[in-house]
Amino acid sequence: MPDSNGPLGGFYTAIISGDIQKLAGMFADAPRIDDPLHGHVAADDDLQPYIVRAHRWLSDRFAEVRPVARTLTRTRAVEEIVLRLYHDGLDIELPVALVGDLWGDGLTSVRIYHSTWPLTGGHDVRPPLMKVNHQLVLPDTIGRYQDALRDGRLEDILACFDRDGYAREPSGGEYVYRGPERLREMYSAFFAGGGITLEHCTVTDDGTRCALEYNATAWGETAIPPQAGVAVYERAPSGLLGAARIYDDVQPPVES
Repeated sequence: MPDSNGPLGGFYTAIISGDIQKLAGMFADAPRIDDPLHGHVAADDDLQPYIVRAHRWLSDRFAEVRPVARTLTRTRAVEEIVLRLYHDGLDIELPVALVGDLWGDGLTSVRIYHSTWPLTGGHDVRPPLMKVNHQLVLPDTIGRYQDALRDGRLEDILACFDRDGYAREPSGGEYVYRGPERLREMYSAFFAGGGITLEHCTVTDDGTRCALEYNATAWGETAIPPQAGVAVYERAPSGLLGAARIYDDVQPPVES
């Protein structure tokens, strides 16, 4: 389990405590942040208003951070957490992924991904944050999974999972599907109208986990406005998928 010492490990704890100096110190240059709830930071002067907004929102909801996993390479870090929130009278666990580009020991930019469904009961269209990279080569099981996802091939996508593997929808909570039968239930519903088309943007792979940033552009025969997301695929010892954790805010078409 990650500690707070990674490039992104203290990001939310700094915001919850309102520590602007700590947050600023995580960046190697002028901070750049893209947050679906609290807006954009594109320069030093944007950081204080951002942390004021985010600190107030998190404090009002008694936010706590539970680490999930970290994927780290020389040029990028991906931090997965769950935010525990008290929101509108309900206890909510919100899965969040942070993707940070690195320069030396510091961050140059941070992109935050999560669904708004647990908070509002609806979805917000998140425009693309990254450009498609047509040169990306997806490794081993992750590549086979993406091919099956695009084509809507149920048996092929199920074959990518280890016997005890699971997939988690962006909303988390009850939307976790573990084992062959539950995975069949999830992907059968997903593929009711056909496969899911993703434009691949970045890959961060440490040998155990592979994080893929993407733009979702179609679900079955339904074209959708391109929407940003990231998924983290965790390999089991077998080399198959032990986990697929999805972070986006895409609204499925009615048939799915």
